[in-house]
This record gives sequence, structure tokens and C-alpha cells, in this order.
Amino acid sequence: MTTYKVGSLFAGVGGICLGFKNAKTKKSRYKLIWANEIDEYACETYRNNFSHQLLKGDIKLVLHPEEITDKKLQKYYKKLHNKILSEPIDILNGGFPCQAFSIAGERKGFEDERGNLFLNIIDLIEQLGEKFYKPRVLFLENVKNLQSHDNTKTYTYIKDRLEDCGYTVFEKVLNTMDYTDIPQNRERIYIIGLLNEKDVKNFQIFKNIEKRKNKKDKASRIEDIKKVIDYSLTKEAIEKYYYTKEKYPSYFMEDEESKKSDKKEIINLNKQINEMYEFYQCRRGMYVRKNQTGVCPTLTANMGTGGHNVPLIKVNDGIRKLTPKETFKLQGFPVDNGYKLPTTIKGRSYPDCQLYKQAGNAVSVPVIQILATELLELLDKSDMFE
Repeated sequence: MTTYKVGSLFAGVGGICLGFKNAKTKKSRYKLIWANEIDEYACETYRNNFSHQLLKGDIKLVLHPEEITDKKLQKYYKKLHNKILSEPIDILNGGFPCQAFSIAGERKGFEDERGNLFLNIIDLIEQLGEKFYKPRVLFLENVKNLQSHDNTKTYTYIKDRLEDCGYTVFEKVLNTMDYTDIPQNRERIYIIGLLNEKDVKNFQIFKNIEKRKNKKDKASRIEDIKKVIDYSLTKEAIEKYYYTKEKYPSYFMEDEESKKSDKKEIINLNKQINEMYEFYQCRRGMYVRKNQTGVCPTLTANMGTGGHNVPLIKVNDGIRKLTPKETFKLQGFPVDNGYKLPTTIKGRSYPDCQLYKQAGNAVSVPVIQILATELLELLDKSDMFE
């Protein structure tokens, strides 16, 4: 069986890595060599689920440790530098930070330092090329808005830089709910860069995936929702996730109270969140909306850190927000079935807000697995005639 070596930048909690790990054909599979991530909480979740090398640190410093003045820190990053360049890789993947381009973010693009992190991908490609050879395949993921940001100038720049490195670039926006059983409305752009002319000639991945597009009726969506949302949980078991009048009096305003309020839109969750197997959002405490697609709205990185609220649902004994485990399942992570969420970090309880952030930052694992499997089929076909 042919094995293709994979390196992963901006690995987060391993959504892309897990999709590649799960992908295989009769002839080939992937081997995860290393992953890089800077966030210590995400690193903890990653280590909980993968055994290969995790290079924890700022990728800019990993690639250029000589720029560090602190000797102890420089020694640490030199070690990471040697590891990331210890052997060639066939595939380089990464969901490079998207908040700078996101509709949910401030849309600053390359004006935001997070936007500039893309250039580290180019830097690593060139360093690998100098020492060994450039990765045969690039696999990148970002928000849909990347393509239209700054009148398409941002994506044009990204594509031009990849082409300058020798890659032929293909891209497509896919919605998780259209191609998998995961009930989440999540549109993302997937970018595949190919170095090999045979791979380019045989490329049909984005055409092939269209055959998988599904149209689900209400009953089918409900069955999908039941697989990721645990409606057997009770207020007694997970009280902290429930919304009650005692905790949030302004979210349960009765008619008499509303007359005295100066709010433009009165919130009463008991009345407004009135259907099971639906997803709602209470936006900044100003209004409540049911998601019109019949699935969960796009999970965001800031849903657990003071930004958009975690989606709300009606359950048998009240109104509650999604649990961290449920948000991970809404990204296709097999929590409690091979994937574990950490419960502690450095001797203290692992904070829910970090798990919510990680789920919002993550990719939809089943979409990655589909594309990674198609990619293996492509590589198998190209290699057959060599």
C-alpha cells in the first residue's frame, strides 16, 4: 500500500488531520508526520487524540528561529525548525486563520496579522523545496468570504502566490449540509494546489463531489439532528447549559414587563423557542431568530468567548444551549467514539469557552474525508502509469 506523508499547519484540534487519517483507498493511505498549532488549549485537545508530532509554537518563529533574541526561546524554536524540515512531505494542508476574512469577523484581510499568516505557507513550501522538494499537493480551507474579500483582490493575491510556487490551483465553495449528514449550514472554500502535471490533467475532485450533493426532507434532517444532539440530557444533569428566568430575567419577559421595557424587540424564550429539532440564536440579547435552513447555523469561533451566543434548542424540560460535545459533533468529530475532549489542563478544569471556540474554528471532518479520499484516488491514478 502506498503511503503519502502529510504535514499540517494551523492544525487546531485536528479536523483536517482526522479527515486525512480516516481517508484511504484499496491502494493508498495517508501518514500524518507532524502538525503545528500555537494555541495551548487547542494543543491539549489535539494531543488527546493524535500520537504523531505536534509542534507547538508560532509558525513564523518555527520557520525563522534565527530572528529570536532570547537564547532559551531560540533553542526551543530551532528544535521545532529542525523537526518541521526533518523529512519531505507529499501533502501540506492547513485551515489558515480565517477571522480576518470572515463575515463574522472584521474583514480586514491582510491588514490583520492573522491574514498575513498565509505567507508562512509560502515560506514553508520554499524551505521544503530548497532542502528536499516541494509538497506535491496543497490542501487549504477557509471561509467562503475569502473569495470575495476586497473585491476578490485578496484571493487573487493568494492564488498568484501559490501559482508562483509552481502549483495549479483549483477551488470550490462547499456547504457541509449539502454533502454530508451533518446538520450544519457551513459554507467554506476548499483550495487544492497540484504540482504534478499528471495530477492536474486527471483532476476531477470538485466535479465528482457534486454527485454526492443531497436534498434532504424535514424528516431526514430531524434524524440527522437526533444523532448529534442528546435530547435525553436533563436540566438536573447539565443545569449550567439551561436558560431560565432566574438566570436570565431579560430573556423571559412577560407581557406586563414588556410594556415597561424600552427594547425594540421583547425576548421571551419560552414563547419564541417553541419547536424541537430546530436551532435558534439569541443575538447579543437583542432578538431571537430560528435558523431558516432547518439545521444548525454556522458555528463561529467567538460563540463561546463573548461574541455570538451558542445556538439554543428546545428540549423536553426547557431551553438550553448546545453543549461543547454537541458542537464538536456538529463538525463531525466522533466524540465518545474515538475522539475525546479534554476535561483538565494544567491541573484545572478545561474551560467550556475554549471548546466552543475550537468547535467554531474547526472544519467539518466528513467533508475533509470525502475530499481527501478523492485526492487519494487522483494520486493512485496518476501514479499507476509511472
